[in-house]
Amino acid sequence: MDSALYVFVEDLRAEGVRGLLDRASAYGVRGVAVAAAYHQARDVTPHGASRLTLRRDGVHFPPPEDLFGGLRLTPPVQPGAQDRPLDELRRACADRGMRLHGWTVFLNNATIGLACPDVTVENCFGDRGSPADLCPSHPDVRAYAVALARAVARQGVDTVVAESLHFGAFTYERCCTALGPMDAFLFGLCFCAHCMRRAADLGVNAEAARQECVRIVGGVLDGDPPAEGEVTRAALTAYAGPEAVAYARARSESVTSLVGEVAAAVTAEGARLTFMDATGAAKGYAHGLPSAGLAAHDSWQLGIDLVALGDLVPSFAVLGYARDPARVADDVAAYRRSVGKNPELRVVLRPGAPDTDSADRLAVKVRAARTAGAGAADFYAYGLAPFEALGRIAEALA
Repeated sequence: MDSALYVFVEDLRAEGVRGLLDRASAYGVRGVAVAAAYHQARDVTPHGASRLTLRRDGVHFPPPEDLFGGLRLTPPVQPGAQDRPLDELRRACADRGMRLHGWTVFLNNATIGLACPDVTVENCFGDRGSPADLCPSHPDVRAYAVALARAVARQGVDTVVAESLHFGAFTYERCCTALGPMDAFLFGLCFCAHCMRRAADLGVNAEAARQECVRIVGGVLDGDPPAEGEVTRAALTAYAGPEAVAYARARSESVTSLVGEVAAAVTAEGARLTFMDATGAAKGYAHGLPSAGLAAHDSWQLGIDLVALGDLVPSFAVLGYARDPARVADDVAAYRRSVGKNPELRVVLRPGAPDTDSADRLAVKVRAARTAGAGAADFYAYGLAPFEALGRIAEALA
């Protein structure tokens, strides 16, 4: 069974490339997935150079001029990128016979969104209040994503692991109004001109869908009771009407076509694409207790059509952020049924809190995922987990 350990460039600087790979090898993993392009974050890092690490948007290598020179959107460049930390990691991995994966955050970039607000998602009220969420329907965003994919592939990685290559889940920092899950979903739909045009081309009455979202969400914000229950197509149809549901489903065309372009670009650079579906994180990241709906069944809410992508993408990353091994197995099995028998499935597990409290539990999850159809078990993330939790990986892979 293949395996990889997710790592940050900050980890490499804190502990040294060879020291970190020595630990990774001792855990028994066969490769590392390095955050070649990442997003803003403020992380508690138990064994880092600092115990609270501030991460920035951008790439950890100089962006190739031939890829970005003519584009409106270019990636921010991380401090120290001129030292080319990925080059040393690539050589060290080759020396050990380890695979190198380029973990790449595509459409989550507040630095770009604040500089160019028109490329971010626009809600039904015309607000652009989510600067980190770049819209996959926007032509400039699509050109940026393809160029970024090529740039990471050129770093000599075996695979490009695509995070945030789809619509994002609606989030906010503060809200003193009761919003049900369906209200929040409608609030987060993008109604920019590009999304509406693509939906209209598919026969959807985009303006009617927007007006219905304004009516429902505006009513809740004005004091109407929020919707109860989880987001399903049937429940949403009853609550918001068929045009709103058709509009939400039409978003998958933007995502599917963009993923196809990115996959082709990665292949042209001599690597392959692993598509990461963030639905598992949206459901269980904070607590490891995802709601009843399986991630594969809810991925349409992010504009992801797993059946269509199964014919385009050679590899999928399934986020198994759940305490219960049976839930991990159910999620993996649902993805296998959705994408078909050919694509590789890599399950991403957390060796520590909040999902895992022992080496035995982690081992059970790995076995359950393998039985359900996963061909690889990856572990998130070296810099975030204490050494005691990371040590469980060796027993789980034994």
